[in-house]
Amino acid sequence: MKMIKPIRTKADYKAALERIEELIALNPKKGTMVYDELDVIGTLVSAYEDIHYPIDAPDPVEAVKYVMEEEGLKPKDLVSYFGSKGNVSEFLNHKRKLSIRTIKALHEKLKLPYEVLLA
Repeated sequence: MKMIKPIRTKADYKAALERIEELIALNPKKGTMVYDELDVIGTLVSAYEDIHYPIDAPDPVEAVKYVMEEEGLKPKDLVSYFGSKGNVSEFLNHKRKLSIRTIKALHEKLKLPYEVLLA
């Protein structure tokens, strides 16, 4: 087992990614030292990426459109969440913000995270 160090630079990051590939190739079993090393390095890489390569939350409209496409929903299927066909249309065209009631409904019914809906 190699010594595990903090990831502070791009070179450290690249080395950690290479080590992860090496460890994955070994197909380690849970509970082994190799598996634990992979777990720790993966956590360090994830923390580095969160700081240096953050991923912004998607636009709420795009997130709703994505779920609609995945679930085969039409705008008329969202009327019960928005209150009217016009409200659905305005939202999907970026002309209306989400109300608290609508955010709760979309979260509960479409399983969209609050973070996405509030972005």
